[in-house]
Amino acid sequence: MNEKYNWHKLYKTGGIAAFAIVFIIPFQIVIFTVFPPPQTTLGFFELFRENRIIGLLSLDLLYYINNVLLLLVYLGLFSSLRKVNFANMLIAIIIGFTGIAVYYASAIGFEMLSISKQYFSTESIEVKQQLLTVGQGLIEKYKGTAFDVYYVFNAITLLIISFTMLKSGTFSKATAIWGLIAGIFMIIPSTAGVLGLVFSLISLIPWIVFSLLIGRKLIQLYRLEENLTNE
Repeated sequence: MNEKYNWHKLYKTGGIAAFAIVFIIPFQIVIFTVFPPPQTTLGFFELFRENRIIGLLSLDLLYYINNVLLLLVYLGLFSSLRKVNFANMLIAIIIGFTGIAVYYASAIGFEMLSISKQYFSTESIEVKQQLLTVGQGLIEKYKGTAFDVYYVFNAITLLIISFTMLKSGTFSKATAIWGLIAGIFMIIPSTAGVLGLVFSLISLIPWIVFSLLIGRKLIQLYRLEENLTNE
């Protein structure tokens, strides 16, 4: 019973997290539409001086929350699909967790906020130039290998989970197919030029549908287990 109770909690947290991710997506779209990220390092510094919150949001503040929720979703899916193919699900969450860890290593929002403060608090032209150089290096890191690894690793995770779902009697085949479609479009990182940007936008549609479907199913599994444990 204790084991059931533990999986029981993961169903619930994973389902709630999936719905929360869908809730966050419109806010991310609005932020990047209304406040497009600056094209230069100095532009980011000036944005942080004008509005720190918008500056942090422009450098993925919501993604910091989103990826914590994604960890919970992965755990919920692992708990619900572990009996279908334990090896597949173990590989999937290891790859997914690794990708998310790499993402946090590439996050630069608060570093850019700190450097921006230093930039506008000094009168030295030499120090300003040094800070601009540091800021440019951070932006290159933000758009570089670590982000691409995060993006591709999570696409692979989604594909493995979705293939496992196809053999599951718990999730519908439609749910698995939506996950496969989202994973295919996520294979190309959003940083890979126009094609990457287009694919990332297209992937949002199947990803939202997939998240809603798995969120509903995980909550249903939670309620089913709750009823069984109360009998």
